[in-house]
Amino acid sequence: MDSSPALLAVIGLLLALWTAGAVWVMLRASGREQRSIASRKTAQRLSRLIEEGPAIPLLVRADGRIEAPDRLARWIGLEKVPEYLSELAGGEGRGLTEAQIDTLTRNVRRTQKTAKPFRMAINVSPASGKSLALQGSLADPAVSPGGSALVWVFDFSDSQAELTQLREEAARAREDFGALVGLIEAAPMPMWFRGADMQLRLVNQAYVAAVGAESADQVVADQVELVETVNGRTAAEVAQQAADRRQPIERILSATIERARRTIRVTDLPLMGEGIAGYAVDIEEMEEQAREFRAFREAQRSMLDQLSIGVAQFDAGHRMTFANQPFHRVFSLPPGVVNERTSFGQMLLIARENGRIPEVRDFPAWRNELTEWFQRDEPHEEAWPLSDSTHLRIVAQPLPDGGLVMIAEDRTEQLALSATRDTLLRTRTATFDNLFEALAVFAPDGHLELWNRGFPGAWGIDPEVLDGHPQAEDLLQAISRNLSDPASVSQLNQVIRAATLDRKKSNGRIELADGRTLDFTGVPLPDGNGMLTVLDVTASQQAEVALRERNRALEEADAVMTRFLANMSYEFRTPLTSIGGFAELLTSGIAGELSPQATEYAQAISLSVGKLTEQVENVLDLSQSEAGLMPLRKSTFTLLPFLTKIVRKEEQRIHDGELTLDLKGDAEKSVTADPHQLRRAISQLLDNAINGTPRGGRIAIDIGRKRDETRIVISDNGRGMSQHELARALEGIRMSSDGKGIERRHGLGIPLARQLIEAHGGTLEIRSRKNSGTTATITLP
Repeated sequence: MDSSPALLAVIGLLLALWTAGAVWVMLRASGREQRSIASRKTAQRLSRLIEEGPAIPLLVRADGRIEAPDRLARWIGLEKVPEYLSELAGGEGRGLTEAQIDTLTRNVRRTQKTAKPFRMAINVSPASGKSLALQGSLADPAVSPGGSALVWVFDFSDSQAELTQLREEAARAREDFGALVGLIEAAPMPMWFRGADMQLRLVNQAYVAAVGAESADQVVADQVELVETVNGRTAAEVAQQAADRRQPIERILSATIERARRTIRVTDLPLMGEGIAGYAVDIEEMEEQAREFRAFREAQRSMLDQLSIGVAQFDAGHRMTFANQPFHRVFSLPPGVVNERTSFGQMLLIARENGRIPEVRDFPAWRNELTEWFQRDEPHEEAWPLSDSTHLRIVAQPLPDGGLVMIAEDRTEQLALSATRDTLLRTRTATFDNLFEALAVFAPDGHLELWNRGFPGAWGIDPEVLDGHPQAEDLLQAISRNLSDPASVSQLNQVIRAATLDRKKSNGRIELADGRTLDFTGVPLPDGNGMLTVLDVTASQQAEVALRERNRALEEADAVMTRFLANMSYEFRTPLTSIGGFAELLTSGIAGELSPQATEYAQAISLSVGKLTEQVENVLDLSQSEAGLMPLRKSTFTLLPFLTKIVRKEEQRIHDGELTLDLKGDAEKSVTADPHQLRRAISQLLDNAINGTPRGGRIAIDIGRKRDETRIVISDNGRGMSQHELARALEGIRMSSDGKGIERRHGLGIPLARQLIEAHGGTLEIRSRKNSGTTATITLP
């Protein structure tokens, strides 16, 4: 019982020690677990860092086994990392190539044996498209004992692409620089380069040739300048100014190039931080062309001012740069429109105010449509009818520089002429178709051009034969079938040929089979064609035969009339003379005293015999005059006394009619004529004047001379005659319409007077108006 406390103490102590040991063990186990967790986390973090790192480790053991992350398999285009190094070639365009694996294997073995590191770069198959850099060294024994090799694989695909691009760009830059240097050297214009000190550093061969130097080195060494000092400023000073401004300077000046003065355009171009480049362009020919162009433009505009067609030019800004005088007149423009650079729209507005454009409902819209002429690719043409019946032809010609040439032609007269021409053509066609003659026009080559409706009927051919404008040979062949003698068609052929080719007029006559006779004539026309006229002369030929027979009959009748007049002159006058003589004897009382009534009868017989004798003489003289048998016994006598005697014979009648007669003229004027016949003619006219003048009237006889002619004017203020009555009076007696009798018209006085005066080689002109009197003018040579 005494040992139990001690035992319990011992047991308690043992339990305490066991508990303490258990706690220590537990605490140690817990620490190890935490360190293990931390190690795992560290390993995972390091593994993740390796996975995310720019390089992938590849461990190659001595027996050829490899260890690497799966990312390496993706880089080289494999599904997973193989077990041995030689299996990195996947085939079919995947993995590394055999040559790359052999090179890598040799490098790895050399490193394993000699511990010498290596570097290499490979381009993986197109399946991955990677460019890899490999850096190999002997692995640390802590990493892998036994002589393993550790290869770090880097992906430098982007760097490689950039490096490749830079290399290509550098190669292109070198090529471009070489080409540029060659271009500058071969350039036909002088080019140079100045350094920052404005001294020449480089010149091309054109510069050397321009300054007449031996080489470019000599130019640079002697600083030979192409451009001379202008206005106190040297070429270097101008280049320095361009460098200060950092802007190019361009100027035009004269310089000596290859011992000749030329106009050049010099440009100094600053290169940032490099210097000044310069070049000179020879513009001598351009300036000469510009001068020639200005002279040509002035000559052209001067010529356009002389045209009758209006011409105006507008620039790309739609501003008027030129307008000739006809253009001003056509659109009624004021003189200053060109100097004021009037726009196209303003020009149309001015023309609208002056009524020189067509009437349009919406003028702004219409003007905008015309403005589109500037954008057209082809010329545009319009017709403008104006309110004053003027017709304008407008042509808009776009220019390559965006401008426009506007041409305005007044075609009013041309349209009027065209209308007149159309009317004339229609009139000609209507005239041709309604002529009695048959017409046809032949061209010089022989084909039928024009014909009227009577042409096919005249020849008896079908009108459809002419529709195709046949040749003359074909037409003549169709005509020959209707001729009485087909061979006679050659006459027609010769007439057509003479009119078209020989340009001569000719004619002929031909007979048709139906008995008709045609006359045809070929006439050359001014346009080179020939016209054939055909006339049916069958009736006229028959009438000609009848006229010949009638003419023979008339000749026989004329001979009979001549004999009749010769006999009647005696046969009429002898009995009348006897009757008159016996009446006078009875009146004188030779046969004894007559009673007063018998005496009156005898006097009446004498008066009637005198009138009958006068009428018979008038009839005979008129008949002889018409037959050309009137005898004239001309003599020269003074005219005024001659007329005085005629007036004295009518003095009693004038006095009885209470008329006034005024006779005036030169007393010395004379005339050569038959006094008897001229007296009868003037007596007839005076008798008509006395008979036609009422009481209290006035008769005037005036003798005058005009040039080499003698004029006798007999005028009165009597009743006068109308034109119809005067025409009947001039006809007097004429043959009846049946030719078998005499038709009396008015009287024998005026016709007899005219016949007598015309027999003297003179003329009789009678003017008369109703109730205004009559004037008879006798003109004698």
